[in-house]
Amino acid sequence: MAASNRAKLITKLHTELKKKYTLPPSQPSRPLLEHLLYACLLQDAPYDLADEGLAKCEQEFFDWNEVRVTTVTELTQVLSGMPDPAKTARRLKEILQAVFEEFYAFDLDHLKKENLGKAVARFESMPVMTPFVLSYTIQHGLGGHSIPVDYAGMVIMLSTGIASQNEAADGKIPGLERAIPKNKAVEFSALLHQAGVALLLDHNDKKARALIDAVAKGSSERYDEWEASKKAAIRRVKKRRREEKAAAELEAEAEAEVAKQAKAKKASSKTDSAKSKAGASTTKKSKSDGKSAASGAKKSAEKKSAVKPAETKEPAKKKVTAKKADAEESSGTATKKSSKKASGSSKSATTKAATKKSTNRKLSKRKPR
Repeated sequence: MAASNRAKLITKLHTELKKKYTLPPSQPSRPLLEHLLYACLLQDAPYDLADEGLAKCEQEFFDWNEVRVTTVTELTQVLSGMPDPAKTARRLKEILQAVFEEFYAFDLDHLKKENLGKAVARFESMPVMTPFVLSYTIQHGLGGHSIPVDYAGMVIMLSTGIASQNEAADGKIPGLERAIPKNKAVEFSALLHQAGVALLLDHNDKKARALIDAVAKGSSERYDEWEASKKAAIRRVKKRRREEKAAAELEAEAEAEVAKQAKAKKASSKTDSAKSKAGASTTKKSKSDGKSAASGAKKSAEKKSAVKPAETKEPAKKKVTAKKADAEESSGTATKKSSKKASGSSKSATTKAATKKSTNRKLSKRKPR
């Protein structure tokens, strides 16, 4: 779209917004960190719910560091009045964590005294920073010229033809700050936010539909088409996810079946091997039994053959023993005879010695002459 046509549509939108909506109460002066956190709560939510959410956080928690370390579930319960409490709680917690990692403190007021570009660059370096939160912080906290547009406001810009699909996806509208001066920026952004949130929460909101039709004819029809295409895209995404899930389940079942078959095959192979081993052992046993029987028969035959020569040798043995007995008897008689002779000779020797002694005694008894 040409810049002049875009500027005309933006000016017309501002005029219609002032006709149909009123400004919310002006925001109080807050520390820079609270402007940042309030923007997290205000994104795609009404002003009154954002005020209520900020007040609850200040009441329920000791300080912002406690909010940073709390769980998303607990923070969601505290912000239960928001349109999307879980998403809001996650965004708030992530922004607090990013601020802590960037500055290691929650007092950011010193950035107001620094150059605006440097402060904006430090906020832009945070990966969780959204365009709406950054623009709101620049506008209300740092005093710069920036118009925050969240998803709800971007829907109005898209349906009226002010922004294209790519620009809406980026969250930035070229020429918006040039078409709306700085002294009107707070008013324009507040009115646009009200209309966008009203249409987001109720797609059939009459005031919001009349607004976009007043800016550009057929805008409500384009909005319906866009919503229908969005719902169709959501349905396609859900269908694709269901199909992917079903395919994953089928694949898992197939893998489980393959694993089951492999396990059964392995078990059957084990049983077959066990059976073959058992058969081999039985054949070995039968062979060993046959061998033992054969060896037993052989041994018995050998024993029988050994008994016969023993029986034939017995008479010869008896003859030998008889001869030995005769020899022993003859030797015994010879020894007896020799012993008798020896005894006789010994007796004669003893008698001779006795007679000699007696003669000696007789000689000794004689008197000397």
